[in-house]
Amino acid sequence: MDEKEALKWLADRMPVGDDCYVMDWGERNLLLTTDMLHQATDFPSGTTSYTIGWRSVAVSLSDIAAMGGEPKALVIAYGNSRFDLDPLEKFIEGAEAVCDKYETKIVGGDLDSHEELTVVTSALGEVKTPATRKGAQPGELVAVTGDLGRTAAALELFERNQHDRANELFQFDPRVEPGKKLVSLVSSMMDISDGLARSLHQLAEINDVGFRVTADKMPYTPLLDEITGSGEEKEKLGLFTGEDYELLFTAPKKHEFDLAKFGATVIGKVTEEGVEVVRGREVTPLEDEGYVH
Repeated sequence: MDEKEALKWLADRMPVGDDCYVMDWGERNLLLTTDMLHQATDFPSGTTSYTIGWRSVAVSLSDIAAMGGEPKALVIAYGNSRFDLDPLEKFIEGAEAVCDKYETKIVGGDLDSHEELTVVTSALGEVKTPATRKGAQPGELVAVTGDLGRTAAALELFERNQHDRANELFQFDPRVEPGKKLVSLVSSMMDISDGLARSLHQLAEINDVGFRVTADKMPYTPLLDEITGSGEEKEKLGLFTGEDYELLFTAPKKHEFDLAKFGATVIGKVTEEGVEVVRGREVTPLEDEGYVH
């Protein structure tokens, strides 16, 4: 099984599906999430230990953001073939830096010997009323925060040995503040970890709806123009690469003005069925492709 198939199998046995598990805690809800990253698939050659620390924490904070929550604490399990002080110190510095930026803290974790660098982060957050992936209705808007294709651009820069620029892009900001502002406006929300195209298909399936998005409304990072030779290649990288960790959400049309105030871009609408992309006058299915672990 690939990741997609394994998640379907697990869904029959436990409450998986949203970015976090939601636990009733009186007047507030607790949010719990965990993520695993490792050298072979997540950290290209040239990724600094500082960036690895930052990114490992940021992916879990992004899950909290996708539920509209406020991160509170985080634990880290760190495995490597050996423990050298300098890379471990730089890793912790990067992890602490992103925690400080979002007013949370590392409260513990574990160290273990492992054949390759592997990091597991588990984050705890809280929210009064969480946003979930279920709730989208036909006729609503579909929108995203930030820029698409940032990770695709970084991977290309790593390939070109432009490591400083690539590391800067890998140190992304989880959308905690936009998530907290959007939570009262959205009908469904998730973070884009597997690519925009796959995320749209995931939302469509869980809500039994469709989407129609417009190609020229996509907020691609300007860096994609620099590293690609064609609009077709830019679209491919921006839609399918994944790991941008922006927020994808649906919201009633009456909130369109407010969405723009919070840095979001409306890219289309919710429909009855099918996931489609509009290019000029042509409407075609949008492939269910993206990052697969």
